[in-house]
Formats: sequence, structure tokens, C-alpha cells
Amino acid sequence: MSKRKLTRQQSNRIANHQQSLRQKASASSDAGETETGLVLTRFGKQVDIEAENGKVWRCHLRANLGDVVTGDRVAWQQQDETCGVVVSVEPAHNRLLRPDSYGKMRAVAANIDQVLVTIAPAPEPHAGLIDRYLVAAENLEVDIILVVNKSDLLDPEIRCNIQRLLEEYRGLNYSVVEISVKTGAGFDQLREMLRDKISIFAGQSGVGKSSIIQLLLPDEPIKIGRLSEQVEKGRHTTTHSRLYHFPDGGNCIDSPGIREFGLWHMDEHDVLRGFIELRDLAGHCKFRDCQHQTEPGCVIRAAAENGDISKERFASFRRIIGSLDEVDVKTTLRSP
Repeated sequence: MSKRKLTRQQSNRIANHQQSLRQKASASSDAGETETGLVLTRFGKQVDIEAENGKVWRCHLRANLGDVVTGDRVAWQQQDETCGVVVSVEPAHNRLLRPDSYGKMRAVAANIDQVLVTIAPAPEPHAGLIDRYLVAAENLEVDIILVVNKSDLLDPEIRCNIQRLLEEYRGLNYSVVEISVKTGAGFDQLREMLRDKISIFAGQSGVGKSSIIQLLLPDEPIKIGRLSEQVEKGRHTTTHSRLYHFPDGGNCIDSPGIREFGLWHMDEHDVLRGFIELRDLAGHCKFRDCQHQTEPGCVIRAAAENGDISKERFASFRRIIGSLDEVDVKTTLRSP
């Protein structure tokens, strides 16, 4: 996941192109009135659009619109009593990306306000995976919440291990909420965190993301999968990204999960920006191109050695940097 940054010239060109499309659509003699809408989900070359009055329309996508995804704001026109056509897409303030099974980056959602990184006792959480989600979310420039699901399954030993894991992130001022889909514990706090935001739940398959959304939206037909008892890895249950409205305010995008989370599309600067305690230190290293390994005058390495920053987080940073050249995307992301 990453925010794809554009130059001012590129942003202006995209905005001008989309404005030109809207003007052409409005000027067309056989075109209906152009309206704005929100993309709820996409199915191939069609999308479900929510109009300003709340009605949902199935719309076709005109050619050359680019990668239209859930969360995009669009201009569209009604064609008949049941369907319409999307004529342009408004520039998004961020786009959530992930590699497909062949390593090509594609967007899965747009205009996210916050990411809820979800963990559970099983699959067993580990700091390296959490850090990857945090790097991605920090580059989206969104709020981040760590959600511990299945808190009713936390026996004393497991609870101790998870609390030790979370202590690091609480120290970095990340918000943490413990919930249980089974008992409903923690959901009042979670609902308040979701209010007036466009949120997305991220995490390994099997941690209960869809179950959480189902409890928050009991009237929606959310697909829920079981955790495989044999391999303790969840089966992917969501096939299309979809936006839902919470009754108490706010929206959620339920997006297809991936078991591992690669950052192949990022560079070292992006990874550094994702470690909030490291990014401000980097500018004080002796060399501008410091790799934070053995170079003299490396402020980050010195901070880790002196205990000013976590040695474990610094090691995680180095591991992620070392994984940027991994190219076996298809093997890593393949479902069972």
C-alpha cells in the first residue's frame, strides 16, 4: 500500500483532462445531466455508484478513465432507468496499492482516512508484519489504529506476549483497541474511532476483518471464512473491494486481504518515512546518502546502540530495506 505521489504538473494535467471530459459530456446533445457520485465497488468494466441522493446505480466505465476503484469520486450520467456511465474521475488524495499475482501494482481503494491494522492470537502476530502495514499506512498519510481481535481467546501467556508486542507501538503513540467479535467487548470504543472516517481494515487473512465488519454492519451480506485449523492461515473471503456506510457515521472499505504484505513498489526513502521514530533522525546523519549500516556518523544506528530507539524496530527497518529487491511476488501472494 502506498500513496502514489504526482508532480504538480502531472496533477494539473489529470485535473484538466477530467474537467475536459466533464465539459464534453455536458455539451453532448444526447447526454443526460452530469452528476457526482461515490464508487462503492467495481466489477470489471462496471461500477456501482452511489448518487448524491443515496440511490445506487450500476454504471459502465468510459475508456481512458484510468484505474477507477472503490472510494473514488466520479462524474456520471444516467442512461436509462437502471444504469448510467462514468465520464470522469476526480483526483484522489491517496490510493491504496497492492501487487497482483504477477507483481503488477494495482489500486484497490481510494481516499482513505485511516487504516486499522488488525491482529489476533491466530494467525500468530509478529512485529515484522505489523511494521510492513505501518510503513504502508504512514506513506498513505492516514491515521493508524492497531486492533487486537479475538481478545476473548487471550489466555495469560498469549496476552502477555501480545501486550509485550504492542508496548512498542503504544510508546510510539499508535492507538490500540482490544475487541472481541464473540462477546462484543471493545466495539463501543471501535465505533467511536470509525465515526466520520473512511476506514479500511488491514491484516492477515484469518484475523477476523470481515467478522468485525459483519458485527458493525449486521444487515450487510459480508462473506466470512473460517481459519484453516491445519495451517492456521485464513482463506481469502472478500473478492471485490466494497464501501459500506456505518449506521453511526463513517464508512468502511472491505478489501481483499493478502497473507503477506510486500513493499516492492517502495524505495528506501518510503520505508524510512514509515518508521516515524527514524525519519526525523535521518537528516542528521553525516552523509546524505547514508544507508544506516556501517557508515561513520550514522545518527540512526547510534540511537539504536544507545537505546534511544528500539533495537528491534531498527532491525525490522533493516530487514524491510533488505527485502525491497524481492521479486517472487506470485509465490508469496498465492492463495492455498
